[in-house]
Amino acid sequence: MVDFHNVSMSYSKKSPLALRNVSFHVNSGEFVFVIGTSGSGKSTVVKLLSCEEQANSGEIVVGGTSLTRIKQRAIPYVRRNIGMVFQDFRLIETKNVFENVAFAMEIVGASKRQINRQVPIVLSTVGLRQKAAMRPSELSGGEQQRVAIARAIVNNPKLLLADEPTGNLDPDTSEQIMAVLKEINREGTTVMICTHDHDLVDRMKQRVIEVRNGVVIRDEERAGYAYCEINPEGMLQT
Repeated sequence: MVDFHNVSMSYSKKSPLALRNVSFHVNSGEFVFVIGTSGSGKSTVVKLLSCEEQANSGEIVVGGTSLTRIKQRAIPYVRRNIGMVFQDFRLIETKNVFENVAFAMEIVGASKRQINRQVPIVLSTVGLRQKAAMRPSELSGGEQQRVAIARAIVNNPKLLLADEPTGNLDPDTSEQIMAVLKEINREGTTVMICTHDHDLVDRMKQRVIEVRNGVVIRDEERAGYAYCEINPEGMLQT
């Protein structure tokens, strides 16, 4: 589903590499955490997958489509198969819940009939069908994030990317959001989540790809956030 082959990327000629020779493979239907401290390079992975940025070298393939040197006009078509969830929700305040989700379908040219059929189904999936007429300002933070998730999946993307999706939420609400994302994953969508939420990663016990200083230092199944290694003196480090 997702392939990084020796990918390197910097934001300018004078800045250090945000990613250095990064390689990993994510199978269709996997649930993966990409973790690391601020500035480690984990969010750069999301920006490259969503075509917000382009790699300096290497190759990125999503769903069989190479993103290397992709033409600007082709990016909207690639993004149709990628759902995006952000820390700050990015909902349209002047639209209600139904309209916020429907907007993602309108962009790709869906008919009114398709929208009226699909949006209630997706709102039911995230537990918000009864709040379709409410505005974002009338919802809690967790509910707003569920609207954002509904918008991200309404076009049935093959890949769902979430960049710090629980960063503005309390622990209980974060757990509810992760339960929604896990259910979406069970339905077959590949889910990749960039986060530095230690507790969340430890509870979920999913595959972890850890990035440090632009390099993948760990790729481990059913892992927690903490990483232990033996230093040259034989001492255990985290």
